[in-house]
Amino acid sequence: MNQLILLRHLESQWNKENRFTGWTDVPLSKEGIKSAKKVAENLSDFRINKVYTSPLTRNKETVSLILEKLNKKHLPVCIDKALDERNYGDLQGLNKDEIKVKYGEKQVRLWRRGWKYAPPGGESLKDVYNRVVPFYKNNIQNDLEKNQNILVVASHNSLRALVKYLEKISDEDIIKLEIPTGSLKLYEINKGLVKLIRK
Repeated sequence: MNQLILLRHLESQWNKENRFTGWTDVPLSKEGIKSAKKVAENLSDFRINKVYTSPLTRNKETVSLILEKLNKKHLPVCIDKALDERNYGDLQGLNKDEIKVKYGEKQVRLWRRGWKYAPPGGESLKDVYNRVVPFYKNNIQNDLEKNQNILVVASHNSLRALVKYLEKISDEDIIKLEIPTGSLKLYEINKGLVKLIRK
């Protein structure tokens, strides 16, 4: 039985400023950096063999800070664009509250959390799922089957897509799933069976 740990990156500067980030490469906020110690403490009891993350700076910085706090900088880290955040297209860089005023809260919620709705010029969650899940099956799942415990550090919608697959969440119910910055989800994987241990 092996463990899969999902960690959303620490707070980024644009999270703090309430802006759509998507593929824009922004660093962590000062508050995000300060929170690394507490997040690392939450991970200190777990055996981790390998880390997966995306090339976005906020994800790589989170990995670096967490591994430094855990004294595990020697761990192998695999970086792949398949784990990047959803592309928010024309909304990237814009204030979320201002966009709600312009398009309405219902429409913006569908763009941000719905399954098949893509913001103008961007990706739907279904699009993200279609790149994240094959990557998981071809890489992370193989490592889990080799008796390794895996930490995945990624962005909100890439993790939401993976959680949808792991927990078999319906297209309708996925809109309810939120994963706060710096939070963990822990699964036990046993011969293909997935069990959520910690939300």
